[in-house]
Amino acid sequence: MAHILKRRGISPAQILVFGFGGMILFGALLLSLPIATADGQPLRFFDALFTATSAVCVTGLSVFPVGATLSLFGQVTLLVLIQLGGIGFMTMTSLLYMAIGKRFTLRDRLVIQNSMTQNAADNSRLQGVVKMTRDIIIMTAVIELCIFLAYSSRFVPMFGVSRGFYYSIFQAISSFCNSGFDVFGMGTGMQPFLGDPVIYIATISAMSLGGIGFYVLLDLYRKLCDKRHRFQLHTKMVLCVSLFLVAAGFVLFLFFEHNNPQTLGREDVPVQDKASWALFHSVSSRTAGFAAVPQSDLTPASKILTVIYMFIGASPSGTGGGIKTTTVALMFLFIVSIIRGREDVVVFGRRINKAIVLRSVVIVALGILFVFIAIIIVSLIEYERPISLSDTVYEVVSSFGTVGMTSAVTANFTDASRAVFMILMYGGRVGIFTFTMALAARLENRESNIRYPEDRIMIG
Repeated sequence: MAHILKRRGISPAQILVFGFGGMILFGALLLSLPIATADGQPLRFFDALFTATSAVCVTGLSVFPVGATLSLFGQVTLLVLIQLGGIGFMTMTSLLYMAIGKRFTLRDRLVIQNSMTQNAADNSRLQGVVKMTRDIIIMTAVIELCIFLAYSSRFVPMFGVSRGFYYSIFQAISSFCNSGFDVFGMGTGMQPFLGDPVIYIATISAMSLGGIGFYVLLDLYRKLCDKRHRFQLHTKMVLCVSLFLVAAGFVLFLFFEHNNPQTLGREDVPVQDKASWALFHSVSSRTAGFAAVPQSDLTPASKILTVIYMFIGASPSGTGGGIKTTTVALMFLFIVSIIRGREDVVVFGRRINKAIVLRSVVIVALGILFVFIAIIIVSLIEYERPISLSDTVYEVVSSFGTVGMTSAVTANFTDASRAVFMILMYGGRVGIFTFTMALAARLENRESNIRYPEDRIMIG
């Protein structure tokens, strides 16, 4: 892809944005064919475009029940889009390059690195990018195979061999890629099956592994192979932040919902089921968006916390969206450093590059700005419709975080609002910083040699 576009002066950020856009458009064309639906009636192109965007951006929002509406061709098309979106189009392009024996140029390597990290600042690792891409493909296949086998042990006895294997394949890919789609056709997602320990553990494991990112997975694998291997700073930070968010979410969701008669406050819900739901929601609200209970039944406090978790999202190089766990952690540490009067942000005895720290602040600011603008626009569009502000906020943040949880029904929103959701899903998946830089690519690398006099203004 980089080789094709580099003569036109396309930046790596633009290549990523155009690449995801090309996948979405091609997927929408396939989903709009009559063969893609169960009744042979073609979808509206806008509905097909929304579904393709949701699949490639691994969100899971849909305007129709996928299992009941799409044919086998349509569902397989959706599954391929989910897989491509989960591991990234440049990873698949790299696989094609390897298959035909094409050499990778420096620009190709830079684009691949950008697609994995949304950060091209670290050029020191470009030499290992191609090998890492190969490792990512192998690791993805192994993890999805393990999840498939776990699901098969339960779905085959439930649905028979052919349908059980098919459901297992689809849900294994959907869970690991954090897409949140299902093809059971019951309208309740994974809820009826989460009481099974095998399905529960397989689903929460797949979401977690996909969410922590391929860099961390590869580092963990190296540690398993060599006990002397030392974790990278990135791995330590991702694991610590992720574990903290899961633990905090577990405690808070359990506290917020334990007296809610619509969810965990029912007398017929055992204590262990309450705990398992709280843990599942804590993980799912930042990753795949599988719902253990209807989101409209949550307490206001739980909805607010879920919105925060959806905004944070997964970790860098993972299959989820949002502003990323490490971004939030760096911004928090930066604030603490400023309060303490320190210039440097130090993590595990390592000083973090100031450019990376400032970029984390920019990403958070851009994310908040995009979300607030989207909330205002959607609120204006839906002003005369019976959609509450809380439902609007939930849908907007869910789109940006590519989580897919909804407290309303996505189909209730107008096409104009859903167009806003598509832009949010797009920006949330490719990375808000990469997305913004692609739009402002003409402003890149134009630093002036002129230095102006320094002065001060009052703030705070």
